[in-house]
Amino acid sequence: MRSVVNEEARMSMTQGEGPSEKTGLALLAHGARDPQWVQPFEGVRARVLAQAPQTPVELAFLEFNAPDLTTAIDRLAEVHCTRVIVVPVFLGQGGHVRKDVPRLVDEARARHAGVEIALAASIGEQAAVLDAIAGCCIAQTRSSPG
Repeated sequence: MRSVVNEEARMSMTQGEGPSEKTGLALLAHGARDPQWVQPFEGVRARVLAQAPQTPVELAFLEFNAPDLTTAIDRLAEVHCTRVIVVPVFLGQGGHVRKDVPRLVDEARARHAGVEIALAASIGEQAAVLDAIAGCCIAQTRSSPG
């Protein structure tokens, strides 16, 4: 899979126009064997880029799909991000989010000592996401079956 770092961010860094502090996002999803499973996550990435085009964004996966979190953080460091926020795009806090992800983030911190790497709360813990899901569920009661 090709790098999904925002091309505008990459260009600004190669032209020396980037700020001295640059924050990138690593959107981390579980992964699945079905290649179509990735599409909603690519949609999230596209919406992030549309709303914050100056922000480098990598999509990463724990299993089955590429790139993995290590590669995604490496790519963000390559475009001179001084801060990377890992956003687990998980609804629940299972073993991966509680154990595996913090370990991977710690390993990335050791590899990139000059980069601040923060781990955000899973999206499923955020009120805005829960409100949006509830709204979508309620909207189903107002739509026509079929």
